[in-house]
Amino acid sequence: MSHKDSIQDRLNRAAEAKNALLAKFKQAADPDNPEAIEKRRQREALVAAREERMAQRRIAQQEHERELAKQAALDAEATAAATRAAAEQAAREAAEQSERQAALEVEQKAARDARYAARKAAKKQRRRGY
Repeated sequence: MSHKDSIQDRLNRAAEAKNALLAKFKQAADPDNPEAIEKRRQREALVAAREERMAQRRIAQQEHERELAKQAALDAEATAAATRAAAEQAAREAAEQSERQAALEVEQKAARDARYAARKAAKKQRRRGY
């Protein structure tokens, strides 16, 4: 654009640019345009690929959740078995302790009875004067 251009020349160039832009827009909006068909096909392919990836991610997430649930069940079972074993061990130890306590009490009673019998015998012997 030079200083010698007239107003009319500038208006004509602006109108041509406007018409070219309008033609480009109309061509892009035309559904039968091969370029538009190609772009639409590419977009549809991208959408399909995205949906496929999302479906694969959902499947992988479900498998992961199933694996976590399975592992949690195994952990719970192992914990229950360990708890059960600890309870059985505690019950055995308690039974053994009560048996030892009972044996100790029997032994102590026997010793007490023996002391009592010895005391009675000594008293009886003192009375008779032997």
